Amino acid sequence: MNYGVTIFLTDSSISPADVAVAAEERGFDSLWLPEHSHIPSSRRTPFPGGGDLPQMYYDVLEPFVALASAATATSKLKLATGICLVIQRDPIQTAASVATLDRVSNGRVNFGVGAGWNEEEMENHGTDPGRRALLMRERIEAMKLIWSEKQAEYHGEFVDFDPIMAWPKPVQQPLPVHVGGGWPHGARRAIRYGHGWSPIHGFGNLAGKLPEFRKLAEEAGRDPAELEVSIFGVGPRAEDVESYRAAGAQRVVFALPPAGRDKVLPLLDRYRELVEQLG
Repeated sequence: MNYGVTIFLTDSSISPADVAVAAEERGFDSLWLPEHSHIPSSRRTPFPGGGDLPQMYYDVLEPFVALASAATATSKLKLATGICLVIQRDPIQTAASVATLDRVSNGRVNFGVGAGWNEEEMENHGTDPGRRALLMRERIEAMKLIWSEKQAEYHGEFVDFDPIMAWPKPVQQPLPVHVGGGWPHGARRAIRYGHGWSPIHGFGNLAGKLPEFRKLAEEAGRDPAELEVSIFGVGPRAEDVESYRAAGAQRVVFALPPAGRDKVLPLLDRYRELVEQLG
């Protein structure tokens, strides 16, 4: 099993380069950064975690700029969005950002994507929340063509362009797409057009769903071994990690607080000790 870390980096937290170096030095395989372009003042959409929306959602750094900083400071660490809100982004421009990051990092990008939850945020980008699943699929399908074809074109309901030439192409062919979201909708999307599924720990019995996930993949003509399962937001409980490992998850992504070095580095050490104890 691989082990990664995820953190809401902000203007008052540990820096992208510092957390990336610290994670790589401690043997973690990946750094996953989330995205929110803004938080609407209305706060009409309830926070999925319950209660008030944490301040880190308001303050989070733009992921591709932060990951580029992390890329220059590391050599092995996978650089990942966890997740990128493609429903709020132009697919042609986003394809260029992802491919450029993969180039400057020498092929270390994991592109985590999701359909989002904040409806007002989506609406401010011109996205109809009720149609976001189809929009996300079309944008990802279009980006895959841009990354792989000399002259890419795509004609869908939401994404529609005639042949274009767009470089750079990613180092990785194919570039891995990890689809976020819970059971069953996120799982089905991952099987349809992803290279992995990235659900969040604490939302349902995910370990118990992994056999069903593999069965769904087989029924859809996908090889379950080619779909990497990464469980997000896991804390320092050995029993949680053991349950996911026993269920066949390929990665656990530990949660770090949006804090300074004085709080983040000791928790990284604690996670490393946990991994070493589990063997």
